[in-house]
Amino acid sequence: MTLPTLGPYEFPAKDVQANFPAPLLYICWDAHTMFCSPVCIPLPPETPFTVLRDQILPRVYGQHPDFEKIDWSQVQWFKSSQSWQPEPTATLAGNGLGHKDLIRFRTPGLSGINGSGS
Repeated sequence: MTLPTLGPYEFPAKDVQANFPAPLLYICWDAHTMFCSPVCIPLPPETPFTVLRDQILPRVYGQHPDFEKIDWSQVQWFKSSQSWQPEPTATLAGNGLGHKDLIRFRTPGLSGINGSGS
């Protein structure tokens, strides 16, 4: 989908990967609106997916009471809006993740604080 503009876009984009310490990865935990939007984290492409799952996500979402109840073997992953199954032992780059990609995860049976979606 392209956005209409009033004129040509004749200046360099400021959000290119070269302007950040590492590629940006957007992450969203579906049905947990205590977090109002995806988080955006700069992560080196050589980061193993297990590090993201086991070390980074707990720092981001660990204060939510549902987080400690997650059964990671049941989590449904999405890359943008497409169902996706990450390879846990591969790096982020090895999983096809690049600058400004969005991954979402859904935790069946966990739908926020008291089922409120919060």
